Amino acid sequence: MSALLTFTDDGIYCPEGDFYIDPWRPVDRALITHGHADHARDGMRRYLATDLAAPVMRHRLGEISLETLRYGERREIGGVTVSFHPAGHVPGSAQIRVERGGEVWVASGDYKLEDDGLSTPFEPVPCHAFITESTFGLPVFKWRPQAEIAEAMNAWWRGNAAEGRASIIGVYALGKAQRLMRMLDPSIGPILTHGAIENTNAVLRAQGIALPPTLRVTPDLVARDHPGAMVLATPSALGTHWPRRFGPAQTALASGWMGLRGVRRRRAADRGFIISDHADWAALNTAIAATGAERVFVTHGYTSIFSRWLSEQGYDAAIVQTAYEGESLDDPDPATGEEAEKAQGTQSPAAAP
Repeated sequence: MSALLTFTDDGIYCPEGDFYIDPWRPVDRALITHGHADHARDGMRRYLATDLAAPVMRHRLGEISLETLRYGERREIGGVTVSFHPAGHVPGSAQIRVERGGEVWVASGDYKLEDDGLSTPFEPVPCHAFITESTFGLPVFKWRPQAEIAEAMNAWWRGNAAEGRASIIGVYALGKAQRLMRMLDPSIGPILTHGAIENTNAVLRAQGIALPPTLRVTPDLVARDHPGAMVLATPSALGTHWPRRFGPAQTALASGWMGLRGVRRRRAADRGFIISDHADWAALNTAIAATGAERVFVTHGYTSIFSRWLSEQGYDAAIVQTAYEGESLDDPDPATGEEAEKAQGTQSPAAAP
């Protein structure tokens, strides 16, 4: 019997259903895990995604042929049954389950296990084969609880505001920005947003996702009218003249890559907050174990290290080359393998707890 899912130059392909999952080249039918640009690309003739991911996809991709499913709802496509299940990554993100005659494969897309209060929490899906990301597939990556990050972030903001400085944080426009908004204490000051972030806010608010009040940054905005503001910007904006309009300010980046020495320095940020919408080392291992899968295919991230570790744990593990980017801080390669090894010292995955 042929493999339920195969790996092609266009993307992850289901021969019996004649569809692709998160393809990176134009195809006839694409099943999409979530709305980030490296997973939901333009040019597909037909799309299928969750109802919660659809508004952002339409915002990004324009007039597309898009059908939706609710979490857990099943659909027969060709000779297989497909369904979407919460991935906990960003609003509407999903793992895609594909079943044929009792055989089940799951493509994870991007995921995290911590309930962020914004996305539908991750749910493990029992399967025989699991396609997992490995963006942070090294033992050095270990996230602190979100409540601790929120406390540190608000303390930083409060201190800056007391000294008459703005606080500027670089974040992704979809998911990370809204997560941070809900972590911030609005009693400290106003929350200002880059246009790309505010456009996404509008889409999410329209579908009923509650966010605190924010103010779009426009060319005529006067910084002195918003003393002690928290400013959420795209990471790329931090490297331009854009932040200068706010006068005295401290800058920060919010990313899992802040867990590696040197990344914050290269991005010239004053502060780094280690927070990611991807699973850390422990969560990757926990998620895979919870599926009960015997076969694991490892995609974007530290694929060679993580797949070798999984093989040592008894899984039938293999690497799959894809065009997904994970969490990149807008850099083509924000953290090299050499830098990661320096960060974790002499500890190898096999020696990790």
